[in-house]
Amino acid sequence: MHIQTVGLQGLKAPVKVKERSGKLQNTIATISMQARLLEGSQDNCVEKFTSILNDYLGELSVTSFRTILARLQDGLCAKSVRLEMEFPYFLDKKAPVSDTHSLMEYSCTFSGGVGDDEGFILSVTVPVTTLCPCSKEISAGGAHNQRAEVTLNVKFKNFIWAEDLIEMIEKSASCEVYALLKRPDEKYVTEKAFNNPMFVEDVVRKVAVAALADPNITWFSAGVESFESIHKHSAYAYVDSDEVR
Repeated sequence: MHIQTVGLQGLKAPVKVKERSGKLQNTIATISMQARLLEGSQDNCVEKFTSILNDYLGELSVTSFRTILARLQDGLCAKSVRLEMEFPYFLDKKAPVSDTHSLMEYSCTFSGGVGDDEGFILSVTVPVTTLCPCSKEISAGGAHNQRAEVTLNVKFKNFIWAEDLIEMIEKSASCEVYALLKRPDEKYVTEKAFNNPMFVEDVVRKVAVAALADPNITWFSAGVESFESIHKHSAYAYVDSDEVR
């Protein structure tokens, strides 16, 4: 019996990811790969995949990711190859008042394919703060707020950095999230969120408007999950550019 689709899931490897600043960041990627093989091709692709992957662990970027895909398709004699790499991505971030530095963690994913499954998607997941407009309106004092996560997936024409998408998202929320805050910073973020209330629908709309305004982005989807502070459940909103263009 010829098995058409083979691959790997959950492979972890140390990688160096190129930052917008030009530096290389050490991180750990969780990697999955599927290959749709031609008739007569070898079903065991582990050795070939790991050999090719090892050539690029020293510098992972959008460009090298596409090169890996092309080499995998050629090396495996495959009709198509799909590859996904998810990794934590850390940026140095200053607190808004004290300028205290800390490392902020984001989730970043490169996913794409060649052959029958052509295309590349860059994804980031960014924590933000949302404050409930309804709670603010009906309360004599205060309003409930919560941490939310925004996931933005994009296809694009020219090169784009994960940092560009992170900044786009952080500008679309009630307030940004920081890894380290001092008292003056806490006052700032609390008051900023209070003066900028948003439902999850508002956040996803703002992200969509920003993505639509970027001529480099050809497709996107955005989802926002708000981990409600006064409910057991989460609130969620989603938009796909195919629905709004």
